[in-house]
Amino acid sequence: MRRILLSCGCVFFGLLAVGAATPKKKPLVKKTTVARKRVAAKKAAPVASRRPVRRRTSTQAAIVPVAVRATASDSVAQWLDVPGSMENPAALIPFFEQLYRLEKGETNEILRVFQYGDSHTAADEWSGTVRYLAQARFGDGGNGFSHAGRPWLGYRRLDLKSWNTNGWYSDGLVGRDGDGLYGLAGVSMSTERAGEMVNLQTEAARAEFHYLRQPDGGRVELSDNGLVVDVIDTNGEGMPMIHKLTLSPGSHLLTARTLDRGKPVRLHGWVTENQRGVTWEMMGINGAQASIGLKWVDAGLAPVYQDHAPGLIVLAYGTNEARNKDWTFESYRDMFIALLDKYRRLAPAASILVIGPPDHQWRTRVGWASVEKIDVILEAQRAACKARGAAFWDIRDRMGGKGAMRQWVYAGMAQGDYVHFTGPGYRLLGAALYKELMGQFSTFARVRRETMEPKTAVFSAPDSNGQTNTNP
Repeated sequence: MRRILLSCGCVFFGLLAVGAATPKKKPLVKKTTVARKRVAAKKAAPVASRRPVRRRTSTQAAIVPVAVRATASDSVAQWLDVPGSMENPAALIPFFEQLYRLEKGETNEILRVFQYGDSHTAADEWSGTVRYLAQARFGDGGNGFSHAGRPWLGYRRLDLKSWNTNGWYSDGLVGRDGDGLYGLAGVSMSTERAGEMVNLQTEAARAEFHYLRQPDGGRVELSDNGLVVDVIDTNGEGMPMIHKLTLSPGSHLLTARTLDRGKPVRLHGWVTENQRGVTWEMMGINGAQASIGLKWVDAGLAPVYQDHAPGLIVLAYGTNEARNKDWTFESYRDMFIALLDKYRRLAPAASILVIGPPDHQWRTRVGWASVEKIDVILEAQRAACKARGAAFWDIRDRMGGKGAMRQWVYAGMAQGDYVHFTGPGYRLLGAALYKELMGQFSTFARVRRETMEPKTAVFSAPDSNGQTNTNP
């Protein structure tokens, strides 16, 4: 049995206990009456309804027999141990060239990777695994872009800690359409209250604060490790702005606090980086479909892309589209081509990798069945990539093909909703993606050395005839 072992850091979450005030006592007669009614209702209810409901967390797997789990684990390991499944890897040559120079020490820069996607990306177990492995080999470039505070309850990054006070409103989430000026990752935080804060704790050598300048905008105070370093006035013509911070390398607690009451402030996020290396920047949104990117205004993204240019853009969508009856092959293909064109305009030098949706299933009257429309979404994405010269990776095929999600659930690598993966499952997918990229990168590096790098000639001493032999 093949075993795949991946060492990743553990993330621990605390629970905040909130005490409730003791309610005022009611007269004894009323309290007894209410108590009797509750007891009578409890007795009348079916036994099953009185049992506590056990809810699985995002890291818990379905409960299956040990033998079934062992067999399923073998199947998952076998499926993942098949390299070379990426289509059109030549589209990644510009990114591989930058990666090659970085590894050889020919450049002292930050090589950025943006991964956009849905909840699979937003979990950061998947993208965080690739980040961990890439930085271990090519250098830790830092966190890159991260949201201001926590724009939704489940938001997290495995490589940093962020939080905020309660007076903020998140713009750009699914179902919250607005003006499209949401910043690099498509989500912003807004308030008109004074004293509201967003905080970021991480290690970095330099930082940027991203915000929206808007008419009658309020002031924001920036502090580093408790010391005020700048006050920013966000009043002006509506456009995204970047404020650079000079940091000493090490641990930092960055805080942005609003100063004015009744004046709007909209924040996009932070960029925290080191001196050189790779970043793998998570930009997933729960429930997102690929078309969400077309709602983001190009004029609002262009200045940020120019200042924070990526070497690789990863687009990982399709799970939510597969359950959307409105999409056809033609409409989805055309939309995805428009999306690829958008990122080509924003980052003409970047490589683009599209990752198709993983297998997932839904419950029917006769049991779990594969979502058939994934076939349509996969083929539409594949056609769009072929039309625009992007690389494509069919993650469903890598995880075992259509219907494979059942084995992932049995193996403890996917959750009981047959849609999302557990923490170990996401880490396996991240390791598989990294292995696939490094396999293609190794081929690129070998060909580059054989065709582009000069060969050193070795000269021998003259022979008996006075001739000198040259051996390459």
